[in-house]
Amino acid sequence: MTSKPKVSKAELAEQFRAFIDPDFVITDDETLRPYECDGLAMYREMPMLVVLPETVAQVQRVMRICREHEVPVVARGAGTGLCAGAMPHKDGVVLSLAKFNRILDIDPLARTARLQPGVRNLAISEEAARYGLYYGPDPSSQIACTIGGNVAENSGGVHCLKYGLTVHNLLSVQMVTADGERVTLGSDGLDVCGMDLLALITGSEGLLGVVTEVKVKLLPRPEVAQVIMAGFDSVEKAGDAVGGIIAHGIIPGGLEMMDSHAIIAADDFAGAGYPREAKALLLCEVDGTREEVHEHIAEAEAVFRKLGATSIRTSQSEEERALLWKGRKSAFPAVGRISPDYYCMDGTIPRRHLARVLLAMEAMSKEFGLRVANVFHAGDGNLHPLILFDANVPGEFERTEAFGSRILALCVDVGGCITGEHGVGVEKIRQMAVQFNDLELQQFHDVKAAFDPSGILNPGKGVPTLKFCQEYRSLEHSHNTQESTDASHG
Repeated sequence: MTSKPKVSKAELAEQFRAFIDPDFVITDDETLRPYECDGLAMYREMPMLVVLPETVAQVQRVMRICREHEVPVVARGAGTGLCAGAMPHKDGVVLSLAKFNRILDIDPLARTARLQPGVRNLAISEEAARYGLYYGPDPSSQIACTIGGNVAENSGGVHCLKYGLTVHNLLSVQMVTADGERVTLGSDGLDVCGMDLLALITGSEGLLGVVTEVKVKLLPRPEVAQVIMAGFDSVEKAGDAVGGIIAHGIIPGGLEMMDSHAIIAADDFAGAGYPREAKALLLCEVDGTREEVHEHIAEAEAVFRKLGATSIRTSQSEEERALLWKGRKSAFPAVGRISPDYYCMDGTIPRRHLARVLLAMEAMSKEFGLRVANVFHAGDGNLHPLILFDANVPGEFERTEAFGSRILALCVDVGGCITGEHGVGVEKIRQMAVQFNDLELQQFHDVKAAFDPSGILNPGKGVPTLKFCQEYRSLEHSHNTQESTDASHG
């Protein structure tokens, strides 16, 4: 979508105030400012205006008005995303779902929860706890992120290895289309004939519709859960241990890895008692029945020792287990204490290439002159390198972006992909041209057009234009050719 809206800001606001509380149709710059970015604050844009509807009928009217006037719409949850997926369009409307924050129903017998999209991820488990249940996906931002945003980005978390991503824990969603129609995708767990549109909408980053209700599966709390913390004197040994534990037939509830920068920062922040001398750390959680956990803990400890662990500690209480995870889940803010700024990347690789990729990133770190702290879901190969930089130093952010681009290209080179759970948004739109060819990208555009023919939903995100891709590939080829020429004359 490239044309200017067919209506002025004042006219549009007046139309919205006819059915939305005028206090929640925001037009002044000062109040608009908090909406200019999501959790990736390096990419910013002021919206034309923001609306906070309270009912699905109001969302439908917003969409119909915006479609009529060809006004872009960016749906927004808590704004904790890390790919600039909720960054506004300068000529568009931010449609905030913040007021859709009610847990509508919990069915303990069916083990399901029906939720509005603005419900916080952690609030689901807190409410379900009275029935001995919880919601599986647990992003590090779960205290603030919303279930609607989790659906938009197909979020995971530290327990995704065993319990899956958002897509594996959804039963149905209700959404409003670009035309203002209300539709339901999925069912209550029964087989549904036709295409799996629920999987398509999960991770679609607000490009296909506005989610207004979500139904999720709940899980029974395991009888016992314990965490093994294993320290290693090299990232290669830790990487090999990840594959070793899976090969042994143990599927941990969570399997996380941290390098030395992240270990020290997280331990300073959370006081978790991490082995500060270690070059790499694995957190391996085993859950299930008491007998099963006892057996698997002993086996896992033996595997880690055999593969070179220099220290092993296993949690002996629920408080100790929670503290070990607190350090991991606090790693992002903890790193913020040792650097003015950091850029949180997100790529996924086959597990067997963990050591190779980590060593390559270490070499890149020296090449770019930027430190990297690695914190990631080792079990499924979802990397989260944190590139440390100072935005006040001229050129340092641009160097950071180039570094990040190289990391994502490396992920693709080893058979992985450019994102695992953060999404594409604006941040990775250039790298879409690295992973996908023109035919594949055209298919993405065809899907988008089928749901949103006028192109008003979150335009400019997720899927680049073919012209953009061709220009990007041309620039990359020219850059690589120049590098080769420089090297040959060096």
